[in-house]
Formats: sequence, C-alpha cells, structure tokens
Amino acid sequence: MATAAISSLKPRLPLLSLLLIALLPSAIALSSCYGLCSASNDCEGQLICTGGRCSDDPDVGAHICSGAGSASKDDDNCSPNGSMECKGESYATYTCSPPVFASTEAIFTHNDFSEGGDGGWPSKCDGKYHNNSEPVVALSTGWFNDRPLCFKMISITYDGRSTTAKVVDECDSMRGCDDEHAGQPPCRNNIVDGSIAVWDALGLDPDATTDNVYVTWSIPE
Repeated sequence: MATAAISSLKPRLPLLSLLLIALLPSAIALSSCYGLCSASNDCEGQLICTGGRCSDDPDVGAHICSGAGSASKDDDNCSPNGSMECKGESYATYTCSPPVFASTEAIFTHNDFSEGGDGGWPSKCDGKYHNNSEPVVALSTGWFNDRPLCFKMISITYDGRSTTAKVVDECDSMRGCDDEHAGQPPCRNNIVDGSIAVWDALGLDPDATTDNVYVTWSIPE
C-alpha cells in the first residue's frame, strides 16, 4: 500500500517543481532605496548593497536614492513635501522625520560646528559656534521639531558602541545651498549630524567613510 502511494506521487513531483519555479520570481521582492540586502542582486535596478542597505552606485553616478521623491528606509508616515535644486541636483525636502522610538535608526553624518566650518551659521539652540572637541549633534528638521530637544543629551549607538552627545542644532531638511547652510543641500529626514568628537567616541573616521553609517539614537531616561 505504501509503495503504491509513493508511486502515485512520482508523476506529480516534476509538476510541483515547475510550479515552485514559476512562483519564486514573484515571491522574492528586490529591495529599493535603503532596503535591507546582503548582496547587490538583492537590490533593484542600478542600486548596490553597501553596509547592508541598498543605495546608489557611485561608479554609475545615479542619484536614485538622493533625488526628489526617493524614499528613505525610515520614511514611515513621512513623505517629501517638495524638492529643491542644489548644485545641479534635485533633493527631496521634508518637514517631518520618521517616528521616534526607544531606539530610533538614523544615518550618521559629520558636521563641523565651528566658525567657518561646514555647519554654516551658528547653532540654532544657542546662536553659538561649537568647538570640534565638543560632543554635539544636529537633528533633522522633524526630529529637531523647533527646539524641544535643545541641550538634551541623546545616546548614540554604532556596532555595539555607545556615546552621548548634546543637541545644539537643526540639520535643515527644508532649505540649503545658501550661506546659512554653507552651500550644503537639504538634509535627509533621518539624520544625526555629529561633531568629530562624537565620531571619535564611536570609533569612526568620517574621512575614511564612503558608505552610509547607520546608528540608533535615544533620549536617556
């Protein structure tokens, strides 16, 4: 009886295999901008896998992820409200940032908060410039939210290593490419922009970093 049952299944096996093969392409979704990946063939189109996320290929020179209308991996409930041209490129602008959780993911960037640095005008929280030795940060417009986090200490974690830094400025997601912003384009809506002191504390070197650096941040209790 068992032999007969096994024999009856054999003709169906090739058919089942064909059905699985036909279904696989539609079942495996490729990641778009900033989606999770382990290899470049996990990413859509010309995107490549860098730091575990799909992003633009600098060798191709495309700006799929940085252009207007592109979606950040953290864009939950936060869509671009427009765009602006800066140095021949189009950038999405935002009034909002992704929701803040107990541990919120962000892209970590470097800023020189001193006078004449790439931070532009003095910090919004105190109207002052800050020394590069100070552990200070700027937050994207939505997270900065018109100053309620000014002078608050936030915790930033990268690869199991944590440090704290003081919020002193806004990383403007609405405006840019002018003297106030030292010619820089608008920030993405999920940025923690840290001084060199913060980078050092996390064991990172902005001059040696080419890929996006993903950190998590929180407000200590």
